[in-house]
Amino acid sequence: MPFLGKDWRSTGWVWTRTEHGWRRVICYGHELDDNKDLDIKQFCCANKENVFVDSLCQLTTTKRKKDFNNHKTRSQFVFTDKWVCVQKGSTKERHGYCTLGEALNRLDFSCAIEDLSRFNYVAKILMLIARCELTSLSGAAQKNYFNILEKIVHKVFEDHYNPRSVREILQELVTAMQNLTVQVGRCALVGNTTTWMCRQQTVLKWLQQLSNLQIPKEVHAGMPLSQLPLHTQAKILSKLSDVRDVVNLGRVSPSLHMLSESPGVWKRLCHFHFSGREVCGNLVLTQSDKVDWKRMYLTLRRHYPIREQYSDTLYFCNHCRVVFWQDHDLAVLFKDSGHPCTITSGDRMVPISPQSFIDLFKF
Repeated sequence: MPFLGKDWRSTGWVWTRTEHGWRRVICYGHELDDNKDLDIKQFCCANKENVFVDSLCQLTTTKRKKDFNNHKTRSQFVFTDKWVCVQKGSTKERHGYCTLGEALNRLDFSCAIEDLSRFNYVAKILMLIARCELTSLSGAAQKNYFNILEKIVHKVFEDHYNPRSVREILQELVTAMQNLTVQVGRCALVGNTTTWMCRQQTVLKWLQQLSNLQIPKEVHAGMPLSQLPLHTQAKILSKLSDVRDVVNLGRVSPSLHMLSESPGVWKRLCHFHFSGREVCGNLVLTQSDKVDWKRMYLTLRRHYPIREQYSDTLYFCNHCRVVFWQDHDLAVLFKDSGHPCTITSGDRMVPISPQSFIDLFKF
């Protein structure tokens, strides 16, 4: 039968060999039980047979190095789950409630950014967290947040995919950290000042690297975009939902500029991003009593939020209150929705926008 001491959680005593036998050691200058004249310094000298090795003289230096390199450490919580239960109170089955930091740790965002259909969705969530929810994250969640952000930046450097969205996230993060450290104060941030200064310098370095990023021109044997037929170019423009892409594409060639200024393109953008009531209530007419769809789109954008479109999003189950990533292949083959739920009907599972995901954790 094993011996249990006063505290069963103890890791055990530390012993050292002396001239009179083995003696128990108590750290940090406490006296030994059997020999009060024994000095703690003898364990740090040239006695190579000591089992006890405790660098008391290097404790302060180790603490400084740990604080300085804290921004480089990875999160101690590593999860591969694709779902998390949103609980707003204590129940018999679950104690406590779920926070935004716990959801950020448990949902597999690191693997989600590798999927191009989920990249913009995760990027939008990171931007919303940087804008208004950075102080609500725990220390482990903040480490995980910057680790995911670092992985996104490296993906942009390797694949040159969507650098504009990543640059917007970094600019929003720099503004948020400056406001928190200058206006609000240090008490609003979890962690010491050295860690946040290193994080801010890292984000500024990423911004500088993104500004100097040169996307190489790929050589293809096919026909360039400017040499395509006009009806093909118009078809390509009709598939764009971001007005910045329409404007940038209009700078490629004179023919694309003419198509980008056509009323049909801006009319489709108005009906895509805004409802019919909003469009009818804010008609902008020209001198010839025709609708100026470009000015109308700019007017509607100042008054109403634009519609967000994502290829794949997180889902929320109204029955078990679980947020999860849905695996479409498993859903088709094995009828597995991706979360532990007894209800198989699909009407209880609804996709949620990035802002709705943030609002789920505002109790």
